[in-house]
Amino acid sequence: MSSGKDSAWSLDPGVCFLNHGSFGACPIAVQAHQQLLRERMESEPVRFMVEELPGLIEASRSALASFLGADADGLVFVSNATQGVNTVLASLPFAGGDEIVTTDHEYNACRCALEHYAGRAGAKIVVAPVPFPIREPSQVTEAVLGAVTARTRLAMISHITSPSALIFPIGAIVRELRERGVVSLVDGAHAPGMVALNLNAIDADYYTGNCHKWMCAPKGAAFLHVRADRRGALMPMSISHGYNAPDDGRPALHRLFDWTGTSDPTALASIPCAIETVSALMADGWEGVMRANHDLAVRARDVLCEALGCDPPAPDEMLGSMAAMPIPDAPGKTPSGRPYHDALQVEILRRHGVQAPVSYFPRAPKRVMRVSAQRYNTVEQYQRLASALVEELARDRRG
Repeated sequence: MSSGKDSAWSLDPGVCFLNHGSFGACPIAVQAHQQLLRERMESEPVRFMVEELPGLIEASRSALASFLGADADGLVFVSNATQGVNTVLASLPFAGGDEIVTTDHEYNACRCALEHYAGRAGAKIVVAPVPFPIREPSQVTEAVLGAVTARTRLAMISHITSPSALIFPIGAIVRELRERGVVSLVDGAHAPGMVALNLNAIDADYYTGNCHKWMCAPKGAAFLHVRADRRGALMPMSISHGYNAPDDGRPALHRLFDWTGTSDPTALASIPCAIETVSALMADGWEGVMRANHDLAVRARDVLCEALGCDPPAPDEMLGSMAAMPIPDAPGKTPSGRPYHDALQVEILRRHGVQAPVSYFPRAPKRVMRVSAQRYNTVEQYQRLASALVEELARDRRG
């Protein structure tokens, strides 16, 4: 059994790994680069943290801003996109009667953050139901705008959804929200490295995304991009020395976020290496990687559709490097509610050695299986999953 088709990755060869979307997978070359940085840090921690780290952070910010089409002055680092979402929500002064719009495809962790901050202020969460299966991107825009009222303060919308793996038309949504005076917070956890980005063109008030997923940086590398008119009121989750640091010529936002206490910053400092390493996987660089991963995800979707005897649940244009399929509910079985603990997912891994996540919607179709496509994956692996899925669904029906 093989989990990959080359030696660029350190994935377990005993697992058919079709779940890059959950936590990413860091190439061996990037892991090695991070280890060298760690050795430098531990050889003389004061020199590294005080003298070397600021330059490394600026180099990462510059490389990332170029990759994202972003304004470097508004680009700060966070540990993950969930922290980015929390940072924005904690900085906004919601009040009783305010409404916050999101969709029923939002990632659970971010929805939990929304419920906490909205509940604390007495604000109301309005959930826009987005159809799945879906025919076209305009259905998303219509659903979101249909939930907006005169009381809507903020809309938190995924760029690429976690459970359903759909690319939302985020540029159009942000533009329409601005025309209605609604602040936009984009949960772009999956977008960097999956689709080409131009954050300046999207022009969201706030856009947060991960570097550890499709950019393949080490875990702990993520960003928050803040539009110029929103930077003055934003504070990090951890207030530290930057709060009263003297003006050193850097943007105030950088002083606040670049040092929030002692941590291991080597994941952030490895972002340029990740960008270069993944680009080298294809002759035409990142454009080729994104195109090849998209084509493989569409092929994976088709393999699963054929096995299940169903039509594709979304148009090809709404897929990036992932695809999700509605699958039958298990008769007599209650969902665990715990990520990665669904009985079907557990059995497919245990019996067939295939890692692919199962998630749930609060409405039909309730159960969804998602597959990811990265350069280490092959069509044969999705065929293996399809056979396992058919077998385990039959087992479910037999009880």
